[in-house]
Amino acid sequence: MNVRRFAMIFGLIYLLVGIAGFIPQLLQPPAGDAPQVAVDTLHGNLLGLFPVNVLHTIVHLLIGVWGLAAAKSLGASVTYARSLAVIYGVLAIMGLIPGMNTVFGLIPIHGHDVWLHAGTALISAYFGFAVKHEVQRA
Repeated sequence: MNVRRFAMIFGLIYLLVGIAGFIPQLLQPPAGDAPQVAVDTLHGNLLGLFPVNVLHTIVHLLIGVWGLAAAKSLGASVTYARSLAVIYGVLAIMGLIPGMNTVFGLIPIHGHDVWLHAGTALISAYFGFAVKHEVQRA
């Protein structure tokens, strides 16, 4: 798989996850001991596992749209992959730190989000930095 296909697939996944975050039936109430967030609109656990709220969901939509747009060119796809590696790596670390695991009280990024963000960072780093990027000839 090349970096453009990566951007397309991850863009589609994050777009679908973003859409899912707007469907209340897919959200379960957060656990009683979950860190509190100031923005509680659509706050819950997506599919019972991943803490989200409306801001988190909007971020997923933006990451998804960015990926689909980036898939149109090699340079944009590489930038997307490298950026996701850094962004999601930082988010994974923040998710482990009390006080930062809600992005300063705005977006929940704790619990299962930590390993999901770490996985996204690792896969993105592979496609952004480790894969040799060659122009595809038709």
